[in-house]
Amino acid sequence: MHHALAPGVIQIATTRRDNAFLVEGDDGYTLIDVGWASAPTTLLATLADLGRKPTDIRRIVITHAHPDHVQGAARLRTATGARLLIHAADAPWLEAGQVPPHGRSGRLGRLIDQLPKLHWTPTSPDAHLTDGEHIERSNGLRVIHTPGHTPGHIALHHEPTHTALLGDALFNRSNLTLGPAALAADPALRSDSLHKLPSDLHTIGFAHGAPLTGSATDTFHEFLRKTRSANKPA
Repeated sequence: MHHALAPGVIQIATTRRDNAFLVEGDDGYTLIDVGWASAPTTLLATLADLGRKPTDIRRIVITHAHPDHVQGAARLRTATGARLLIHAADAPWLEAGQVPPHGRSGRLGRLIDQLPKLHWTPTSPDAHLTDGEHIERSNGLRVIHTPGHTPGHIALHHEPTHTALLGDALFNRSNLTLGPAALAADPALRSDSLHKLPSDLHTIGFAHGAPLTGSATDTFHEFLRKTRSANKPA
């Protein structure tokens, strides 16, 4: 299932719990995240529904190297010929095919990462992304480095539509949450990273959960206010 999140931005449900995003530019699409090993089938079917071909995905941007975002990346890159881009701090994880022991702050997270079903095909990126970089001028996507969930986690700001695609910097399940600290590399960094996001957002997309649009983004800004207050020195 897919729908327009904002002009030029399409949200695709790769499972009932996971989302990827297509962003249109002059030369085709930028895909934000891939998903589990089964996700390429859904993504390629969505392209066909849109009347586009696999090679219309020109680049694949990975918000962070966790299995539910990268497991299908190697297969999809082969199918599309797209360039694969990730922040330098997460590139070694992508190349290792699994989250390293230091990649989770909690013991449970480290145990989970030993499971073969949470590994992926070791893959080298075509380039590294940096904070503030515009991925491709015509699609208006700017990188915002948001470490915490992983060292190289990024969010994307679609400047033409004031849309932010947050990856796992924030989850919108029954409510907004930073997610379990045990599954994050450095949980203490997460709230500060959110405050790097623009304040004039009209639409917010999540890798996990329903998007916020219009006045519903007020709940996001209220969440930021609360986390800012909680983090102020006594």
